Amino acid sequence: MDIDTIAAIATPPGEGGIGIIRISGKDALDIGNKIFLNRDKKTLKDLEERKLNYGYAINPKSSKKIDEVMIVFIKGPKTYTTEDVVEVHCHGGTIPVRRILEAVLESGARLAEPGEFTKRAFLNGRIDLAQAEAVMDLISAKTDSSFDVSLKQLEGSISKEVSNMMSTMLEMLAHIEASIDFPEEHDVDEITYGQLEDGGKSILEKIEKLLDTVYTGKVLREGLKTVILGKPNVGKSSLMNAILRESRAIVTDIPGTTRDIIEEYVNIKGIPLKIIDTAGIRETEDLVEKIGVDKAKEILENSDLSIVVFDVSRELDDEDLEIIELVKHKKSIVLLNKTDLPKKIDEEDIKRYLPNTAIINTAIVAGRGIDILEDTLKSMFLSSEIQIKDNTIVTSVRHRNQLLKAKENMKDALESINLGVPIDCVEVDIKNAYENLGEITGDTVGEDIIDKIFKDFCIGK
Repeated sequence: MDIDTIAAIATPPGEGGIGIIRISGKDALDIGNKIFLNRDKKTLKDLEERKLNYGYAINPKSSKKIDEVMIVFIKGPKTYTTEDVVEVHCHGGTIPVRRILEAVLESGARLAEPGEFTKRAFLNGRIDLAQAEAVMDLISAKTDSSFDVSLKQLEGSISKEVSNMMSTMLEMLAHIEASIDFPEEHDVDEITYGQLEDGGKSILEKIEKLLDTVYTGKVLREGLKTVILGKPNVGKSSLMNAILRESRAIVTDIPGTTRDIIEEYVNIKGIPLKIIDTAGIRETEDLVEKIGVDKAKEILENSDLSIVVFDVSRELDDEDLEIIELVKHKKSIVLLNKTDLPKKIDEEDIKRYLPNTAIINTAIVAGRGIDILEDTLKSMFLSSEIQIKDNTIVTSVRHRNQLLKAKENMKDALESINLGVPIDCVEVDIKNAYENLGEITGDTVGEDIIDKIFKDFCIGK
């Protein structure tokens, strides 16, 4: 582990009321003293710890004032990194924070790598790896629900579940060791196999319960991948703009206006949507438009939900039927749009092909039906038996993969127990499950995995 002192700008770039430069490490206090000038000429050591103190940030070589600041010194281990920490609060803006950071680096600090403050918090034992990953999820949360889940993970919801399973595994492994070390005790095997089976079933049940939350977790983290489909000029781009409450997509009377894919994140009543407006699906000789149509079909294959828009003022044709065929086995919502015009399509026409699909009448340009669509989206998402606020939700693909590996390990172990396989063979499967679960919390993770996780963090966090 690095023992040098690191520093970085902890606030977003650009203009703002306050900018913060964070320093962490064994020399944080000395560096803070070099770049801080108090009007009473007191050093940070003379000032009260954990209290913002007024003064100036200065160039350590020329003693020239850089900015009017508030500075705070916090003695480790009761800090984010568990190390000594100094934070300089200056005026927001590009120049003040840059100049103060330069002064800090000239005074002996090293520029922090992405996520290095959180990495030190993990390596120093203040948080585990799952909690460290929750920090970035918290920062990037797009809805209240995803924020709440990330906060629970930061507080240790995933870690507690995994640690409890690992503790049970350690007890199982202890019984196995007893059986191996004392083979002359004939009743040990019988007790061990019975306890192993009970423990293994309990762990497997807990793993499967966590895996059942993966879809909800994926949606909360990445957004419900929702593709808008329909022929040209049915109102897809108008729908996109209505959902976003802004003119994001071009709307004209000319068919084929949307040729590329437009993606936006939107929060609809607490549900995060990654909404995608696609090219109108139709047969076309235009090469660019054809590429857009092919891309729309490709995106549909990987989507969580499709919103299919029909123009009720036009009768169903072969292109409409092709679209219906594309979504027949997908989770979908149908919008019968332009209901302010004479209708040539009704709900029964659609139910004939999509009997179990929600159908909503809309006049998107007039603003009618959007509220019903939003309510439908929310009810579809929350119809899951999972209650977000009351359960631990798995949001990380990495955690999901480790849980799947541990599940297979435990299934193999239980199968071996039922077949009466020698107990040292059962021990291998349980140890593998223990190792895989330990990679979630960081108890058994390698340095390469740690580096890969933290490289995606913000600098300064």
